[in-house]
Amino acid sequence: MNGREGAVAMAAEFDAFYAVSATRIKRQMVLLTGDVAEAEDVTQEAFERAWTRWSVVRDAASPEAWVRTVSRRLAVSRWRRIRNATMAWRRHGPPSELSELDADHVVLIAALATLPETQRVAIVLHHLADLPVAQVAQETGATVSAVKQQLVRGRAALAESLADGRESTAEPALVRPEEKR
Repeated sequence: MNGREGAVAMAAEFDAFYAVSATRIKRQMVLLTGDVAEAEDVTQEAFERAWTRWSVVRDAASPEAWVRTVSRRLAVSRWRRIRNATMAWRRHGPPSELSELDADHVVLIAALATLPETQRVAIVLHHLADLPVAQVAQETGATVSAVKQQLVRGRAALAESLADGRESTAEPALVRPEEKR
């Protein structure tokens, strides 16, 4: 049997195992978790893990017990995450209220959303996070000249979007002197 035939045979073996045991394990997890969606999630993730380790799992004393144990451990891990998040919430209280956005911020957010991602990232990091062009380039993995180009294009698109029908021949206010080189 060549590699391809072996892989097909192993996949067929796993498919048969899944067909026989998936519903049974899911029902057991429903009883354990009390939640059908949670049971489906942990069962499916356990079967995914079994598939990636099938050459080992199939030789276990009981592959079904292996999957059930993994499902149960996944459910317990999720319970712990939820419990820890709840405890942190109680300890620290709800997050502070965010102030209302004024109309200008809403318009700016909407205008930024129309930009391509590279332009939006460059604009936000450079102008709103106040990072120098070189740092924006470093963080995005782009060249300095590419960031400058994205800034120029993004500002032009924002100026057009925010113009409110007014024609402007002046240079956009967001241009910094060090970028004009």
